Amino acid sequence: MGNSASRSDFEWVYTDQPHTQRRKEILAKYPAIKALMRPDPRLKWAVLALVLVQLLACWLVRALAWRWLLFWAYAFGGCMNHSLTLAIHDISHNAAFGTGCAARNRWLAVFANLPVGVPYAASFKKYHVDHHRYLGGDGLDVDVPTRLEGWFFCTPARKLLWLVLQPFFYSLRPLCVHPKAVTRMEVLNTLVQLAADVAIFALWGLKPMVYLLASSFLGLGLHPISGHFVAEHYMFLKGHETYSYYGPLNWITFNAGYHVEHHDFPSIPGYSLPLVRKIAPEYYDHLPQHHSWVKVLWDFVFEDSLGPYARVKRVYRLAKDGL
Repeated sequence: MGNSASRSDFEWVYTDQPHTQRRKEILAKYPAIKALMRPDPRLKWAVLALVLVQLLACWLVRALAWRWLLFWAYAFGGCMNHSLTLAIHDISHNAAFGTGCAARNRWLAVFANLPVGVPYAASFKKYHVDHHRYLGGDGLDVDVPTRLEGWFFCTPARKLLWLVLQPFFYSLRPLCVHPKAVTRMEVLNTLVQLAADVAIFALWGLKPMVYLLASSFLGLGLHPISGHFVAEHYMFLKGHETYSYYGPLNWITFNAGYHVEHHDFPSIPGYSLPLVRKIAPEYYDHLPQHHSWVKVLWDFVFEDSLGPYARVKRVYRLAKDGL
């Protein structure tokens, strides 16, 4: 997919995002899909299990040699922590307890954040709503790289470095593109995270903390699961800005690969997204899709047509005017 010419700008479009219209058509044809818009009771137990596994890992790595600690942080901890960030993504849509229990969802996200090592769950929720509402919005959707990223990370070596540094770009980009006031929940998220980090350090020493932080940095950087960052919205085929992946890594990522379905129905938990495709296959089966997140990363690095600039952007004038 893609063309051979390198990019010097984003793909600017002057149409609405496709998900709104498709959602209306599918609901009109298949109103039964509304029954899937309910909390997923499994989610809180999955989060509990992942957090406990990472705490057990902290205890196990106390006396591990540094080289093996980093190996397990990438091979195992990276999968666990990346999975937790995708659980937090689902929770940001109130998937654990429903919209009527927003506080429970927020605190579950803070709990899921603990093995990540740095506080981010509350900030993620604050910005993620804009990603759905203003997909590709200039100055609004912080999922889209900056012009500086697009200009500089344009060669295979630089794009590889960009993938390695993904956690930093996702953390810092909102402060540059669309800064927002710090919320009370972000302060609480930070205090809880710092208390947990201090407790782990006091109980078991430095290596468990290095393990958790390395799990996050390595697992969200150049890692097979991180292929979803690129697979979801980078324009591998002109005219298509959202892509799904239906492969086996969905089993450990809360069906994050079902991304077209997720943007069509963000209130449906990841567990139920395969049912959306099953109910309305004619809306999804013909769309371009990815079959391997590893191949996505490979193509992103080595194809000239791909890079941080390979994103659809649009202007939401009313939103920027605050109307």
